[in-house]
Amino acid sequence: MFKFIGAAIGFFFLGKNFFGAFIGFLIGSFIDNYANISGQIKGKGGSAEDVFAYYKQRASAGNSDFATMLIALSAAVMRADGKVIKAELDYVKSFFSQQFGPQFSVAHLQTLKHFVNGGEIPLEQICSDIKLRTQVEVRIQLMHYLFGIAKADGHVADVELQILKRIALLMDVPNADFESVKNMFYRDVNSDYTVLGIESNATEEEIKKAYRQMAIRYHPDKVAAMGDEYQKGAQEKFQKIQEAYENIKKQRGMN
Repeated sequence: MFKFIGAAIGFFFLGKNFFGAFIGFLIGSFIDNYANISGQIKGKGGSAEDVFAYYKQRASAGNSDFATMLIALSAAVMRADGKVIKAELDYVKSFFSQQFGPQFSVAHLQTLKHFVNGGEIPLEQICSDIKLRTQVEVRIQLMHYLFGIAKADGHVADVELQILKRIALLMDVPNADFESVKNMFYRDVNSDYTVLGIESNATEEEIKKAYRQMAIRYHPDKVAAMGDEYQKGAQEKFQKIQEAYENIKKQRGMN
């Protein structure tokens, strides 16, 4: 709308020529684009109850239940820092395309748009519903996927980490598992130890025991029924565990 108003203003106030209209059109287009981007997060509003009602409706529609869980949590992470960036959207679209194949459709994107543009996402209710429907291994894998969204721009912001912690707590993901997954994306000097769920002063025997336990717990077979893309994510997570173990062995000169 503003691009046409701008063109008219530019035409009449900048010499009544094409150049003036063009400048006005560019300025108006900029205003329109800014308004659209701002609206990505502000959206239509609505109460948390309305959003949860929509979630329940979508989650009970045929085979849409698991997709709706993913989409709702995806939107919560995407909205965490107050803006939705292209890298995050591309990550989600790629994941869904590989996860659901031909079943991935415009309807999924419309559902995502509804959550992104809607009111407050009722995480307590949604996470409670997910906790009732899924095993802990699935919820851990969900955290791995959500960290992938947060890291899509190359960095996990503090505000994104806070929402991820909250989701993990609400879904009853064990803290040791959350910290393990977090340190695959959000690293510090002790990350290799944290990935294995141990302290940096652990003995060699404790390190080997932790590696064996984590290798069993995070084996891709645990989520074999969840689709190829989840299997890929599980394999990446399993690889991170192996890399952490190898890094520690190298640092300590272990056999």
